Amino acid sequence: MAAFDTTRPMAASPASAGGLMTRIANLYGTLAAWNDARMTRKSLSKLTARELEDIGLSLSDIDNMNWTRR
Repeated sequence: MAAFDTTRPMAASPASAGGLMTRIANLYGTLAAWNDARMTRKSLSKLTARELEDIGLSLSDIDNMNWTRR
């Protein structure tokens, strides 16, 4: 009767690989949120005071908005 050893050492543990992927995903999400906020600020800045008033904003609202991702 023959016995075979089927266990193999892993190059990296799944926990560390998953942690790296989580960090990369978080970085991508942060960069995507920053870019979305940047594009929104840019678009809102192009509007006139009257157009901003129509959507319930003012020029100072754009500057005072909290653009960080939560």
